[in-house]
Amino acid sequence: MSTVIAVVGRPNVGKSSLFNYLAGKKMAIVDDRPGVTRDRLYTKFTWLDRELALVDTGGIEPYSDDLILSQMRQQAELAIETADIILFMVDAKCGLQAADQDIAEFLHRSGKRVVIAVNKCDNPGTVPPEVYDFYQLGFGEVFPISAAHGLGIGDMLDAICHDLPLADEFAADSEVIKVALIGKPNVGKSSLLNCLCGEKRAIVSDIAGTTRDALETSVKYGEQEYLFIDTAGMRRKSKIDDAIERYSVVRAVSGIEKADVCLIMMDALSGPLEQDTKIAGLALEAGKACILLVNKWDLAKDNNLRQGEYVKQLQTKFSFMPWAPIIFLSAKTSLHVADLYTLINQVYQAASRRIATGLLNDVIGEAQAMMQAPSYKGRHLKIQYATQVSVLPPKFVFFVNDRNLLHFSYERYLENQIRQHFDFAGTPIYFLLREKRKQDG
Repeated sequence: MSTVIAVVGRPNVGKSSLFNYLAGKKMAIVDDRPGVTRDRLYTKFTWLDRELALVDTGGIEPYSDDLILSQMRQQAELAIETADIILFMVDAKCGLQAADQDIAEFLHRSGKRVVIAVNKCDNPGTVPPEVYDFYQLGFGEVFPISAAHGLGIGDMLDAICHDLPLADEFAADSEVIKVALIGKPNVGKSSLLNCLCGEKRAIVSDIAGTTRDALETSVKYGEQEYLFIDTAGMRRKSKIDDAIERYSVVRAVSGIEKADVCLIMMDALSGPLEQDTKIAGLALEAGKACILLVNKWDLAKDNNLRQGEYVKQLQTKFSFMPWAPIIFLSAKTSLHVADLYTLINQVYQAASRRIATGLLNDVIGEAQAMMQAPSYKGRHLKIQYATQVSVLPPKFVFFVNDRNLLHFSYERYLENQIRQHFDFAGTPIYFLLREKRKQDG
């Protein structure tokens, strides 16, 4: 699971520039597959073998010249509750502002670790004297950076990662399966949570956006324990006018990061839409096992919906995650809800599956014998050795003669071969390449 870092600060201090820099460096262990639309609200990357998720909380400012601090407090508190670490961005050119001190006051009450990034220090080797004023905020850690030019960001990330655990390699199995319910507003997430729990845990309403927080509920079904995370519905970005709605999206992203399995919920009557694929893209970027869940299927007959045709629509819209199973249910009538538990267990087991190195190399060797990699300038890719290095999601390291020789079509072929031999239904799998030039043939 990634460490969630919430970026807070006044508007125009450079949060977007920082996101562009981190995302543009291609540091993320993610899959740029067609159909996955990145949202600048959230970016995931690794630094010093630590997995980090950077979440934008939007600019904090009062809505009037009267400095209505209650609005600021509400936004800051939501960001604080969401994150593991707070990255407080300020502006060196503007210097210490009264609004910075107001934000700092709220952050001090959180008990969370706060790191101050003083942005717009654009001259290499020169620290503007204004930087030292920010030590007055009392957090101890102040880093001059230039998000536009990439200056000082490495030192800042080194400090952030200093006490964080390394990225999991075969993390210990948890007795609790954590499941996030994600989707657009009003698709029935709260109704499904109540159905799964057998009690009225979440407020159910036809008004979109009823759920603001990420509600967590423990359920035991049979011998297995689950933690269900009911996240706020994620609207299209252009429709997020309300600051609280924006923070609901932040909480939903945090819910995805906590989860082992994501249930991507859709309304059967509205059909799979572009926003559904964007939400699924967030779960895919986080490396989570996923289930496509079509709710309100009790209304299918009255609306002339046919399951076969609907599956084809889903396969087209979600072509970037063809491994995700599909289930049609009704949270209102409990139709197929019991089957959902079985499916959750299956995809969790797939995401936790560990393949013996010898068996994996047998499959890879057979795959290379059946189909040789495409040549480039007379050279072919040779995979000398492969091993699995982590689970949730499964990641495999391939030791190769030249990583540039792996064509995306051959990578897809290798993935299909692995999936045919081992049950990874419901989970993404990732390939990492390492070169062994001494054995280059």
